[in-house]
Amino acid sequence: MIIILIVLALAYLIGSIPSGLIIGKAFYQTDIREHGSKNLGGTNTFRTLGVKAGLTVTIMDILKGTLAALLPLWLDIDIHPLLAGVFAVVGHMFPIFAGFRGGKAVATSAGVILAYAPVLFLILVAVFFIILLVTRYVSLASMTAAAASLAYSLIFKFDDWPLVLVTAFIAIFIFYRHRANIGRIINHTEPKINWFRKK
Repeated sequence: MIIILIVLALAYLIGSIPSGLIIGKAFYQTDIREHGSKNLGGTNTFRTLGVKAGLTVTIMDILKGTLAALLPLWLDIDIHPLLAGVFAVVGHMFPIFAGFRGGKAVATSAGVILAYAPVLFLILVAVFFIILLVTRYVSLASMTAAAASLAYSLIFKFDDWPLVLVTAFIAIFIFYRHRANIGRIINHTEPKINWFRKK
């Protein structure tokens, strides 16, 4: 029991690594929590620090989820990988290393899916970029991908109840974390991406 708690705590700590804060301060002398949406995630990093920093942070955030979900396998511990992944997602949203002010967990959630269901991950990446290209709303693309993950689980993996529960959990929290974005989308005040912005 103790080893299980240690692994889950480790998964939370991995999720808590504030990639955006680290990259911003180490290479740009910028605390991204003081700019843009004040969010630690990849989207605000793109907007605040540019494409290179945004890609770096997004990849790091994805790998946090993947690493956490793979911990039970690597350590040969009887814990469902999705449970460890959920702890990483919670860590990303409420990071102990950044005053519990984290990101919206889209990339970290994707990393968990990558570890457990790579085909679903590829589908979600495709859904995300299609919606992003059509609407230029990162928030809408993120929410659509989250909804698609739950729909896929219910339709094609309905007997895998851990996946259904976790994709439902992820979808609910991603929509909740984007509640302000939903209002701005409705009011047509949500910022759209600018493909040509560079820093």
